[in-house]
Amino acid sequence: MKFALAQLKKNAYKEPFTFSETEDVSELEEMNNDIRHIGEVEVQGTCFFQGDNIIFSLRIHGEMVLPCARTLEDVHYPFAIQTDEVFTTSLYRSEAEIEAEIHPIDGEVLDLTPLIKENILLEVPYRVFSEEENSRLDYLTEGKGWQFTSEQNNAKSIDERFRKLESLFNKDEKND
Repeated sequence: MKFALAQLKKNAYKEPFTFSETEDVSELEEMNNDIRHIGEVEVQGTCFFQGDNIIFSLRIHGEMVLPCARTLEDVHYPFAIQTDEVFTTSLYRSEAEIEAEIHPIDGEVLDLTPLIKENILLEVPYRVFSEEENSRLDYLTEGKGWQFTSEQNNAKSIDERFRKLESLFNKDEKND
């Protein structure tokens, strides 16, 4: 998503310039992250000038496919990001501007695509879980040397090793 600096000065100098476009960010799938699929995202924004600074207020929304942390099944994860990005046309930047993440503009074209991708990568959750009933039934319930039991099942079943001891308790009750 590129904007010519001359176009921005013409459209956004006196009043805010609004736009709504779609951006293909499928390159994120090839990076070393958990995103299995992401297509086009919708970017709505407002741009306005404040002195030497150009301020973009962006709303990015779309959907990415991530692996379920429990079953590795595909989970559709919708996202909506609200962010403000500040660019400067000034050739000289103070230390405060560098720390405040004010981006310099190189040349006559301002490209928002890298910042859109960066914000999407920051939005990827640490882990997601599938809500589908099928995925709950598909995960393993037992393996070699272990078995998944719930509280209800555990309370009803008696360990086979202790079954003989149970008969001792029954004999003591009869003697009383």
